[in-house]
Amino acid sequence: MSPPDTNLKKQESRHKWPLIGMAIVVVFGIGIIVFWTGEEVATAPGTEDEVIVDEGNAIEGDDTATVPVAPD
Repeated sequence: MSPPDTNLKKQESRHKWPLIGMAIVVVFGIGIIVFWTGEEVATAPGTEDEVIVDEGNAIEGDDTATVPVAPD
């Protein structure tokens, strides 16, 4: 059953701004997610910054930073 007073032009004009608002919110949300992901990637520690010292060859009294090596 359809409503008796269907006016598509009137309905189109009434729905225009809410649809534009929802599209803006979606674009903003996607932008925030992309920014957040990029920020996490940019601030992630890289492997080139780590100093790995083999504990078997470490000199006693050596104050260099060591990174534990995970067993294979």
